[in-house]
Amino acid sequence: MQLYVCTFTEQWDYEEEKPRLGTIKTGKRRVYLHIYYNDQHCTDDRNRFNHMLDRYEEELQTGKRKREHEGAYAKYFIVHETPARGIAIAYNDKAIREAEKDFGYFALLTNSIKDPVEAIRIYRMRDLIEKSFGNLKERLDMRRMSVSSEENLEGKLFVQFLALELMSYIKRQMEIHDLYRNYTMQEFLDELDTIEYYQQPGRAHHLSEITEKQRKLYEMMGVDVPT
Repeated sequence: MQLYVCTFTEQWDYEEEKPRLGTIKTGKRRVYLHIYYNDQHCTDDRNRFNHMLDRYEEELQTGKRKREHEGAYAKYFIVHETPARGIAIAYNDKAIREAEKDFGYFALLTNSIKDPVEAIRIYRMRDLIEKSFGNLKERLDMRRMSVSSEENLEGKLFVQFLALELMSYIKRQMEIHDLYRNYTMQEFLDELDTIEYYQQPGRAHHLSEITEKQRKLYEMMGVDVPT
């Protein structure tokens, strides 16, 4: 995977209100615009876009149009329909080229970091932290502590820390094996959640059927398949 970068220096119209003085300070500030190009992201963006166009074209051909896709139909397709010949669909090449020209590009704007490599390193670090806090608050139920003692709070924090470690590991493995093409994190967990564990006191446990797809997911995670 190759990452290319180009940096520009721009001027930012700066404005700051001074409540105590009742004045507004204005001026120009220097900002750094870092433009990045990732060839792998370009390929992924193009594949997703082409898949979307194929899906929309099929909806038009079969007459199964969806209201939320009407804007895309009008933008990327030229549709002619006559009683004699039926429906004829052509691509709007100009609109498609306009969409494709930005594939693989992204930008960061900063008023302090001149080095584009350092800028993206900090951005990725902050993005990881924000997503981790989001996982704690939402998926791991840390929005409300719901504990009655300090000991319970410490125990819950420790369990949540372990859960976050597991989720970080799963996220990384899903990225390595490109599982986000077919699953969200919740869909991945739901796929394995259908496996049921049965045990009666004094007897050996047994599991419900494990499909071949589930076995492959365990292998991708580097975890032994339950037996």
